[in-house]
Amino acid sequence: MSDFFNSIKQGLTEAVEYSENKCPKAIVHKFSAIDVKAIRSNLNMSQTEFASAFGISVSTLMHWERGDRKPQGPALVLLNVVAKEPQAVLSALAG
Repeated sequence: MSDFFNSIKQGLTEAVEYSENKCPKAIVHKFSAIDVKAIRSNLNMSQTEFASAFGISVSTLMHWERGDRKPQGPALVLLNVVAKEPQAVLSALAG
């Protein structure tokens, strides 16, 4: 249990240091807002095709495209990768 505690303590210490600008080696990935409809359109896919290909519900996709909701977390990461390397993602998911 002490290893688990030490790992959590280290993570919290690093988070506090980062928030105080005392951790210059920290790697932080920031993703900007993306145009989900443009990504789908560039792939010439219908909403149903896009949702099925990338494991997204059609309802969620429609909300993103209308701007009612914004993709966050892993979904935002996935969409950023799809925007840059769609064939690589499709190939990885296919097989």
